[in-house]
Amino acid sequence: MKLLVVKTSSMGDVVHALPAVGDLLHARPGTVVDWLVEAPFAAIPQLHPGVRRVWPMAWRKWRRRLFEGATWQAMRALRDALRAERYDLVVDLQGLVKSALWARQAAAPVAGYDASSIREPWAARLYARTAAVPRELHAVERCRRLMAAHAGYAMPATAPDFGLRAPAPSWKSPPRYAVLIPNASRAEKLWPESRWIAIGRRFAEQGRTPVVLWGSEAEQTLAERIAAGCDGAVPPFLRVGDMAAVLAGAERVVGLDTGFTHLAAALGRPTVGIYCDHEPGLAGISGTAPVASIGGKGQVPKLADVMALVDRLD
Repeated sequence: MKLLVVKTSSMGDVVHALPAVGDLLHARPGTVVDWLVEAPFAAIPQLHPGVRRVWPMAWRKWRRRLFEGATWQAMRALRDALRAERYDLVVDLQGLVKSALWARQAAAPVAGYDASSIREPWAARLYARTAAVPRELHAVERCRRLMAAHAGYAMPATAPDFGLRAPAPSWKSPPRYAVLIPNASRAEKLWPESRWIAIGRRFAEQGRTPVVLWGSEAEQTLAERIAAGCDGAVPPFLRVGDMAAVLAGAERVVGLDTGFTHLAAALGRPTVGIYCDHEPGLAGISGTAPVASIGGKGQVPKLADVMALVDRLD
């Protein structure tokens, strides 16, 4: 079978879909798996040895330039390339109208959630096959169940296997280090700077150099302030694959509810996720090592509570 996975964004959501690929390949050896994803997150499925090809798309950019000829040319090129593959099945793990529409571009049977199982019920009308998956389950579990239903195998009783292989590092890291991820896409997700410094100092006391990650100029400024307050280190700008290498070598990770925190847990790192503007229940930190999620919408975690979780990772 030749199967296309559609899970386009965001980074954390793409990470959560990875165990479904491992389940599929275990139950159906020899299946060819490709993946359609937004270009900024393409490095994530590329780290999975079971994914043959990753199709990067730029819908976030294209939708702002729909009246430009170059946009339609790029979209047609992607559509034609997908159709040329002649997939046997397309599984839309995203469950949105936009993802369902893109899934249909492959001109193959498209399978997804039924109308009662997704945030945008209209998407279910675009599928040739649907399956019911309880909405109250964790995102990882939902993806695994949907894949099992449409690929025709029993849902495994085993723990999720993200199957990631981190690349060789491009940045020379300290011998022993712990990672702090204090930046997020929205200000509502942020945690006080002084508390990050305190966590960094605890890692330093344990003999682990605090390494503070960043992704933009403003985030770099914050990372440098935090590192200065706890004798930490700040790497240069790193692409997603290089960031994965840094995360894979960390002894401990503490981060906000961001894609890189979820990636760290998926790479098997002991991880604490801090939630300040979102309930972690259905999208909490998930991984094979000890992990914990703390906080919630309007519930900014106290330093003492986060510190207790960090200490439990030892």
